[in-house]
Amino acid sequence: MKLEHSIFTSPGTRPVNEDYADVVKTGSRSCYILCDGLGGHGMGDRASRFVVKQLKDFFRSCKSNDEFAAAAIANAQTALRNEQSRLGAVNKMKTTAVVLAADGSSCVCLHAGDSRLYHFRDGSVRFHTRDHSIPQMLAIMGDIEEKDIRRHPDRNKLIRALGDDKEEIKCEISRFEAEVGDAFLLCSDGFWEPVEDEQMCSLLMKTDSAAEWLRQMSSLCAENSRGRSMDNYTAIAVRVRE
Repeated sequence: MKLEHSIFTSPGTRPVNEDYADVVKTGSRSCYILCDGLGGHGMGDRASRFVVKQLKDFFRSCKSNDEFAAAAIANAQTALRNEQSRLGAVNKMKTTAVVLAADGSSCVCLHAGDSRLYHFRDGSVRFHTRDHSIPQMLAIMGDIEEKDIRRHPDRNKLIRALGDDKEEIKCEISRFEAEVGDAFLLCSDGFWEPVEDEQMCSLLMKTDSAAEWLRQMSSLCAENSRGRSMDNYTAIAVRVRE
């Protein structure tokens, strides 16, 4: 079993791209990381790059994905808060994070904020992370439907992100076993908002590679956003091969 991936990022109509994504591999283990800097707080682009680098370095230092998952987000939060202090940017430099670490078929996902991981199997969404946002909380309480999150007026109000004024930040950890034919998508909100889950699935079934699947989704993202202000949009597509 091997994992094939592709990365796409675009600033959309914004002057600065505050999203950042990268991949690191060591031995049989691989780690896919995506961060979306919070533009309203300033220095989001520096925050996202800083956290991706911290997570990559920590992944390399760990001997297993379990060791990585246990402390990765906490270590990144501590490092980011120290960097905020060093730069005199205590109320700035905030970012989401979503991470997929894989070792063979064993996968673990970490996330904080509203950047998402989707897990696809047999042409449908098997799992996706829940956002740490006001609309997601409303959906959990039954006040709105899940599909309404995409266009809710409080969509950008997060209740959790790295760089928050907390000693530690809670992240959600999800574990699953991958099978040949599965696919994963890590994406910022600028990517998943314009592309419906059904469209992701349809394009997955029509394409043969991670690169082509991601290219077609990215094109649809731009098409569905035509005529509107468009956020940065970034994704990592991963497909599981024999």
